[in-house]
Amino acid sequence: MTKGAKKSYYSSNMGIYSYIFGSVIFVSALSLIGVFFLSLSSELLKKLIFFLVSLSAGALIGDSFLHLLPEAAETSNGRLGIWLWLIGGIIVFFILEKIIHWRHCHVPTGPDHPHPLGMMNLVGDALHNFFDGVVIAGSFLINIPLGLTTLIAVIAHEVPHEIGNFGILVYAGYSRGRALLLNFFTALTALLGALAAVLAGPKINGFADFIIPFTAGGFIYIASADLIPEMKKETGGFKSFLQLLCILAGVGLMLLLKLAFE
Repeated sequence: MTKGAKKSYYSSNMGIYSYIFGSVIFVSALSLIGVFFLSLSSELLKKLIFFLVSLSAGALIGDSFLHLLPEAAETSNGRLGIWLWLIGGIIVFFILEKIIHWRHCHVPTGPDHPHPLGMMNLVGDALHNFFDGVVIAGSFLINIPLGLTTLIAVIAHEVPHEIGNFGILVYAGYSRGRALLLNFFTALTALLGALAAVLAGPKINGFADFIIPFTAGGFIYIASADLIPEMKKETGGFKSFLQLLCILAGVGLMLLLKLAFE
């Protein structure tokens, strides 16, 4: 590629890069959301997360089945590979949990609850945020509407996730100020993930054919293996009904975005 061609290529992609890195910086900044909850009791924090986890589950499921998988089926002409990458996404996220003892458990409930504490939680969160950066950048590289819907799904998940991480770090013995700072530093790995996708994505043949279904597999795993089991711990009839409404609201949001972008 000549110097002129390179300049033209990067100029034409500056808009997409602005979307990518602006979005990832915003998602990383969500790690500071704990500052709004410094004065809240753990009981009130649990009640807030209760609703956010349900909304998050619905948004992740809706984005996977209404946006990501239809896009994957269209770009790959329905080839078998997209379903293998979907399964691959589920398996990879399962392996990550096993290797680093990472659990997307959002509600610290006491000393007997099996939360990964301290440094292990930080390592797991850093890796999780790296993948967030990859999937956000990868989606925007396919097209901007897909990037925006994926961004919204990630945001819906990150809000309860980051609040939960803040609570876990405080529970592990960190001061609230230090927990907030460490949570922010781990969130910055999303920028590394986005940079990796931007640099490697255009050079990989069939990048869209695997990144989209892989992302869908990861989202489905998080929703079904991590979030929904947390929700099942609530057995009260009224609260269960509220959970259902929040799930439907998350799916409904993705459906409205689907209709808006068509």
